[in-house]
Amino acid sequence: MTDAARPAADPVSARRTFAIISHPDAGKTTLTEKLLLFGGAIQLAGEVKAKRNRVSTRSDWMAIEKSRGISVVTSVMTFEYGGHVFNLLDTPGHEDFSEDTYRTLTAVDSAVMVIDAAKGIEARTRKLFEVCRLRDIPIVTFVNKMDRETRDPFDLLDEIEKTLALDTAPVNWPIGRGRSFAGTYDLVRSTVRGLDEEVVPRSVSGPDDPLFDELLPDPAERATFREEVELAREGLNAFDLAAFREGHLTPVFFGSALRNYGVRDLIDALGAVAPPPRAQDADGRAVEAAEPKMTGFVFKIQANMDPNHRDRIAFMRVCSGRLQRGMKAKLVRTGKPITLSAPQFFFAQDRAVADEAFAGDVVGIPNHGTLRIGDTLTEGEDLVFRGVPSFAPEIMRRVKLSDAMKAKKLKEALQQLAEEGVVQLFVPHDGSGAIVGVVGALQLDVLKERLQAEYSLPIDYEQTRFSVCRWIASEDERKLDEFMNANRSAMADDLDGAPVFLAPSPFSLRYDEERWPQIRFTDIKDYQKRAA
Repeated sequence: MTDAARPAADPVSARRTFAIISHPDAGKTTLTEKLLLFGGAIQLAGEVKAKRNRVSTRSDWMAIEKSRGISVVTSVMTFEYGGHVFNLLDTPGHEDFSEDTYRTLTAVDSAVMVIDAAKGIEARTRKLFEVCRLRDIPIVTFVNKMDRETRDPFDLLDEIEKTLALDTAPVNWPIGRGRSFAGTYDLVRSTVRGLDEEVVPRSVSGPDDPLFDELLPDPAERATFREEVELAREGLNAFDLAAFREGHLTPVFFGSALRNYGVRDLIDALGAVAPPPRAQDADGRAVEAAEPKMTGFVFKIQANMDPNHRDRIAFMRVCSGRLQRGMKAKLVRTGKPITLSAPQFFFAQDRAVADEAFAGDVVGIPNHGTLRIGDTLTEGEDLVFRGVPSFAPEIMRRVKLSDAMKAKKLKEALQQLAEEGVVQLFVPHDGSGAIVGVVGALQLDVLKERLQAEYSLPIDYEQTRFSVCRWIASEDERKLDEFMNANRSAMADDLDGAPVFLAPSPFSLRYDEERWPQIRFTDIKDYQKRAA
């Protein structure tokens, strides 16, 4: 791999925008902390399970995240390192928040896949990888927790190749495992890194170098290490940049994020080989990062990041051109101009005003409900970026409010949180109470806690007779009206006013699909249809 410290020639090629994906508890948030620490973005890294005298995890800032030790929203962090500007998007690991993760993956150019060295490929990892594959996102793999009991490294590499159909190319190799883990050995450069506080790795003559006698005092472990290195060099793939960029091969790094092993190798590699901002597909054409006019799309909304100010931030991926503070941009959905008076760069909950941003950057745009997930901003061109869909929820509940006097406040709060993507909101045509839809039950807990903490609205949930929902459309407007009138008690509007059919069961849904062949029932709603 080339030297990551060499500055890029221009602002766009200097950008590296990537997400971190993993199964819960693989160490993703800890790795995020250490990348930020080595990138100079923070002075002291937190720990996921912070003790009283330690700072709480910096990328998990919501109260529910701190209390449960999990990530439930995407955190966006921008920092500089080695002549590059990194936009790091730390995604929720829990499957109940898969929609937020999916939307985040529309905004990145590469991803780091974190794997627990004892568990290998887990179900959530596999699902997230498939999303990356659909978008041709190059993957860098970090095998974490090598300082604990682990599986054989060759078995882990074999599992990645067989389970994900992805070639592997180990870049470094663990020096010992478990309690004996003493650092990493670069298979190409013949260098050793102990604690990653060492900015410059130590050069060695090879796996027979006397340094390994010190690092691995046990003769059997030392012999195993040397044998493994020779096998890895002779029998495994070498890194191939083109194959990596095309999504066919993943460079693999072994390490321990908690103990700072392998982290600097990883961040150096992201600077050296991860792709700069790529072209983004829009309706009608692809938008190249080097184009002079600014374009971008909103992939996330976050409200109340600062509870004192009731703020509302739209996170936008800049796709081309140069965004300047104070410029006017066209909101394509409405055709109206919007002034970007205070775009911001974020480090978790901390922020700084961005005087300018370039393709690949992720900026926060403060607004009061003007922007929605999937919105496109341009310097005048009418285009809509693709790939920010909504998915039919798997759980639906009515919201029960104990104080009827707060009904208006609840309606406004649900609308804001639905626009943010916390839940989906459905308003029944028959006038009955609003229904919220979620992918997983944990989202309901998040909604309940946030309504209490941010809006002082204690709520409970009631079962609804519906378990399935589908967006409906038809080429024949009369047939669509006829269907909606015949099923008024099962009809609702989503947040954008699009008609949604609610069914008691999958069997019932299939029955109605057969009875009404002119009606299209879909479980995914694309933004383009919503914006039209």
